[in-house]
Amino acid sequence: MKIRFWGTRGSIATPGPDTVHFGGNTSCVELSTAAGDLFVFDCGTGAHRLAARLMSQGRQVHANILLGHTHWDHIQGFPFFSPAFVKGNSAAIYGPEGSRGSLQDVLAGQMEFTYFPIELKQLPATITYHDLTEGVRDIGGARVTTQFLNHPAMTVGYRVEADGVAVVYLVDHEPFSDTLWRAGDEPGRIESILHDGDRRHARFMADADLVIHDAQYTPEEYAAKKTWGHSSYDYVVQLAAAAGVRQLALTHHDPGHDDRFVADIERRARALAADLGATLDVFCAYEGCELALEPRSAMKPFVTRVPFQASVARRRFHILVVDDQPDMLTLIARALEDDHYQVRQASSGPEALRMIDDYLPDLVVLDYKMGGMDGMDVMKVLRGRRATEALPVLMLTAMNDEPSTRAGFDAGVSDYVTKPFSIPQLTARVRACLARVPS
Repeated sequence: MKIRFWGTRGSIATPGPDTVHFGGNTSCVELSTAAGDLFVFDCGTGAHRLAARLMSQGRQVHANILLGHTHWDHIQGFPFFSPAFVKGNSAAIYGPEGSRGSLQDVLAGQMEFTYFPIELKQLPATITYHDLTEGVRDIGGARVTTQFLNHPAMTVGYRVEADGVAVVYLVDHEPFSDTLWRAGDEPGRIESILHDGDRRHARFMADADLVIHDAQYTPEEYAAKKTWGHSSYDYVVQLAAAAGVRQLALTHHDPGHDDRFVADIERRARALAADLGATLDVFCAYEGCELALEPRSAMKPFVTRVPFQASVARRRFHILVVDDQPDMLTLIARALEDDHYQVRQASSGPEALRMIDDYLPDLVVLDYKMGGMDGMDVMKVLRGRRATEALPVLMLTAMNDEPSTRAGFDAGVSDYVTKPFSIPQLTARVRACLARVPS
């Protein structure tokens, strides 16, 4: 299997003398298998040069384009993906469901005549669109697994297994919790990770030959960028080390970071890996970087308990929101109604339990601290009843310390979101919870 980086920048392209080495084009990574299958992770501005190289080979192009999500820096290059302008070529485009429109509609939007001279429907190549949730599917000769990431928009990570190797692409993701390790447990082990979301994330990259991961910030920068949907390098290195990853490529470099700054991130990340005693090859991805991954006879396929899920958009979900603060209750309810969920509201724990007895929702969004019966008390009742022992519960709290987070998961919450949060962040986490509800 061969990998080549065509774009490594995040947010906006930054060409110029200060980004010559690591590159100024936005996200685009090429993966080619021994059988000739072509995969393109994201289609940022780096896709233009990839397209030119493909066209220069003088043969038909059949590409599988795997979009993490549809923010501009990940799709800006698609209108300039020249193989799409040639009849006989094809592109199968995959991306996460949940962008307030189908994948086809979103891509067509940036190619409206107001913005671009050729509309999507005019492209001569055969183009198909595949809106994804979580699960496993075969694409070409590869086994591709998708899993939702933590970002203010619906975003998926990809694990591609072929040729006896595994490559994991995780761009636009940030930690689920400020605290990575459970108190009293041995750090550096997946089982010791505090938040179930971070633990799931580490398991997704377990034993991979190469992980390509967002590391836009330094630890010092991250505090002011929380909820923006990106990681700091120390979080990524620690998870990759715990997961037994062989090579780690840090990417999605911040547009404000020049070559010298990114080189310093690389130096610090390598030093951290060495301090952890990890046999982990860490580097910052740069444009033109090429890797050849050799097969391993001992590679074990990724195992997920989640079958490929049915579309969330085509299913009707009922959500109960519970909060004793009227303004917060109204804000959350309106945001979820805007996403076309059927929403009911409860302002106390006892009222919530009565409403659940009357009509079982698909998901409960539950505030931790409430007067009288708080969220933890409600959880004890729900998990003590057979009818609600598996009911998905997303808990909201301003208490982001390790004991509170640990207590929430020990009580059986499905996800745990700390305040302050953005509404896009919350609705993305709600959708991820619902995507895991069996259809």
